[in-house]
Amino acid sequence: MPDSTPGTETLQLRDDFPPVPTADWEAAIHKDLKGADYDKKLLWRSDEGVTVRPYYRSEDVAGLSAQAEALPGEFPFVRGSGEPWEMAQEETPNPGAIRADHFHEAGASAVQELGYAIAAGVEQLAELTALRASVDQAAREMEFVFATGSTFFFEIAKLRAARWLWAQAVSAFEPKDQAACLMRIHVRTSRLNKSLYDHYTNLLRVTTEAMSAVIGGCEHLTVEPFGFDPRLALGVQRILREEAHLDAVADPAGGSYFVEALTDSLAGQGWKLFQQVEAAGGYRHALESGSLMAALGVTTAARQKAVSTRRRTLVGVNNYPELLEKVADATAAPESGNPFPQVRLAEPFERIRARSARHVRRIGRYPQVLLLKRGDLKMRMARANFSLNFFGCAGFDIVQSDELAGQNPDLIVLCSSDPEYLALAQEVCPKVSAPVIVAGNPKDLIEPLKAAGVQGFVHVMSDAVETLNHWQDRLGMEP
Repeated sequence: MPDSTPGTETLQLRDDFPPVPTADWEAAIHKDLKGADYDKKLLWRSDEGVTVRPYYRSEDVAGLSAQAEALPGEFPFVRGSGEPWEMAQEETPNPGAIRADHFHEAGASAVQELGYAIAAGVEQLAELTALRASVDQAAREMEFVFATGSTFFFEIAKLRAARWLWAQAVSAFEPKDQAACLMRIHVRTSRLNKSLYDHYTNLLRVTTEAMSAVIGGCEHLTVEPFGFDPRLALGVQRILREEAHLDAVADPAGGSYFVEALTDSLAGQGWKLFQQVEAAGGYRHALESGSLMAALGVTTAARQKAVSTRRRTLVGVNNYPELLEKVADATAAPESGNPFPQVRLAEPFERIRARSARHVRRIGRYPQVLLLKRGDLKMRMARANFSLNFFGCAGFDIVQSDELAGQNPDLIVLCSSDPEYLALAQEVCPKVSAPVIVAGNPKDLIEPLKAAGVQGFVHVMSDAVETLNHWQDRLGMEP
């Protein structure tokens, strides 16, 4: 007789949970959206031009069996070597290493890192084999250095894609042993996204970056301290190994439909860029002609614009600032030997805050911004919170009140609802000498509000760097 002891029943998962067709999932999603635009609500288009879907299913990895079914340590090495990573806090890459991290610090996208790194690697491999070194020996001696940033899954997929691309490139040289096609990767955490202010957020950033590196299959990992004790940088690696046990599983992201599809997408675009570089004369020609730097410049400008307009958030930099932190405690030491201009996306906001600090030394106090909250509760609170984050990123002192009495602000921000703004502006502007601006973009009331004395507007479409610099100029701050 079957065992009838409670808790020992045989589960019939296939019968109890039958497969749900994708069409049914899509129908349920559209129903929940209640007419809202599917693409705008649920699709994310990354800096690399990759469109990320809200969910992935087996059909999204159809045709990827060579990638998805290979074991760790097997060609095409998407799943890595199968060996745990080594902590390399004091280790420096060898002088001949392919420095994809230099592209990263110049603002490159993941696709550019991949395409240019493979082009540089192929050129170096060709030169080494021309010197009578065997392909197997030359490929085994080569090392690649990547940097991992904050986009967690993209960084995992980037390293997996790099291995796939390099395996394909080396196999074209016909090595005797397929093991020679394994890419040796040293990863370090990024400097691109680090900040001098609210610097302990950098510790949080390197934690996810180190996880991306490990899950992506690096051989060596360096966690760079930026504004925090080097002991903590080593501690991150120890926690990932000793407490999170990330060294106990080879390729923990393997089998994830999302990661497999993302790996394939980045690899495809990276290979396309590599082919374009090769067709145009190779890596060295791209470097010497300036085309590589020009391409990086376009990507960098787009990244900087996204941060400036706050479409991309850097916590503690362009949103959610630490209001009590007025002076930067961290310092940045640029790496020597990088042939490209190094970029940190926080720098424009750091210059704004440093300007406010210099102003304090000159006049003895920080500029004060009064958030004058009136009217509709939901709108005034939402707009006051927006304005607090917006002007707090400049290092200003922020005061919130529903009254003018007893305040001596340098700048007044009206926080209310669109229908209530005109009456509020007509009340406030004649009573004050400080400039008055409106939190929001009431398009039909712009001219009447200006006529009432309003001198500006801040809203989600504002360029924060331009706007904050403008008001620093208006408040008489020296450059």
